[in-house]
Amino acid sequence: MTVTETGTVTEAVTEATAVRVTDEELVARYGSPLYVYDLDRVIAARDDLRDALPEPFTLFYSLKANPHPGLVRALGEGDRPCRAEVCSTGELASALEAGHSADRILYSGPGKTAEEISAALTAGVRTFSVESLGDLRRLGVRAVLHGTTADALIRVNSAAAAATTSIRMTGTPSQFGFDAEGLSELLPEIRAVEGIRVAGAHFFPLSNSKDEASLIAEFQETIRGAARLEAELGTPLRLLDIGGGFAAPYSVPGERPVYGELRAELERTLDEHFPRWRQGVPEIACESGRYLVGDSGRLLTTVTNVKQSRGRTFAVLDAGINTLGGMAGLGRLLPLSVEPKAGSGDGAAEEIVVTLAGPLCTPGDLLSRSARMPLPHPGDVIAVPNVGAYGPTASLLLFLGRPAPAEILLRAGEVTSASRLISSRAEIDTGVQ
Repeated sequence: MTVTETGTVTEAVTEATAVRVTDEELVARYGSPLYVYDLDRVIAARDDLRDALPEPFTLFYSLKANPHPGLVRALGEGDRPCRAEVCSTGELASALEAGHSADRILYSGPGKTAEEISAALTAGVRTFSVESLGDLRRLGVRAVLHGTTADALIRVNSAAAAATTSIRMTGTPSQFGFDAEGLSELLPEIRAVEGIRVAGAHFFPLSNSKDEASLIAEFQETIRGAARLEAELGTPLRLLDIGGGFAAPYSVPGERPVYGELRAELERTLDEHFPRWRQGVPEIACESGRYLVGDSGRLLTTVTNVKQSRGRTFAVLDAGINTLGGMAGLGRLLPLSVEPKAGSGDGAAEEIVVTLAGPLCTPGDLLSRSARMPLPHPGDVIAVPNVGAYGPTASLLLFLGRPAPAEILLRAGEVTSASRLISSRAEIDTGVQ
């Protein structure tokens, strides 16, 4: 066993014997609840997205979806690797541990502190997405102190929107990005900041697009906006990140979307507005989190109790909002309404409506109010599909102090590693005698 520690979080990693096992055997070996990630599906998703995008195209993996170093490493390997996009020093540590080169990492986020920027610069990061004039100046000061020049991507909060569905990230007052309509007035101040070089632009107008037409329309609007920005800057963009929005099912059965029209439509729009993009002027990039890892993961959870309450059937599980979907009550990125994988329980039995409750002492600990499944029994293992993104690290891991779920990696159906996040409390030196 090897143990690595970052801050107050320790991850113990054990290499497991490579054998093919069932879900029940995995639970017996590694405990419950248990996340299972299939690296072959991660690679398949990356290749599918690569095929749907033009060439040349840079693809960033957004670690906020799942910072597990094993997944991050797999996405950075091979002849079609992803680069890493991070927004914290913890995610940066995961990317570096997974073998990503610091000078290829994009550091983003609206709340970068001077200390974080210094840590990233010290590690070798040189490309940052900046959200405001204050963010840009903070980056410039730290870059000067480090004796270097940082490449800044100006993140733009577009005024216009093409898609009316999905999760909007721009077009409203926001902590994200410079307002597009006021950007030209700020250009003299942006150019005056020492320690930075304006290298390009970063757009992220929506998340989890409902359909391909909306995704294409939003990308086209972004590209037109980027061309206007380049004209205002009076200098060519070197890197243009047009964002993401690629969808994936979450905690319910389903398949990743197939984007059959995206490549041709992007090529046509880029040819019109950036005629030298095929020669890398500018380098065109996009980013994805959930599409790349969402369908790679499933959560195995065990029924601990079954009870009736005023005409409703409750199955109490050992996994709750501390394990999955902990941000649901905050209007989170993804709604939570778990549908177990088909075949859970006795497949020959009649299906009923079951409320799936977690183990926490709060009435809000519900994974589903109306899951359809055969009557569960204590000891049954239930599989929740499509939770490779926004799993443990997007949940309330420390609430009520229950152990974090174990996480295992599979390749070719065989277990290659197992780990568990372990929290600990460390004393801080206050300097007081």
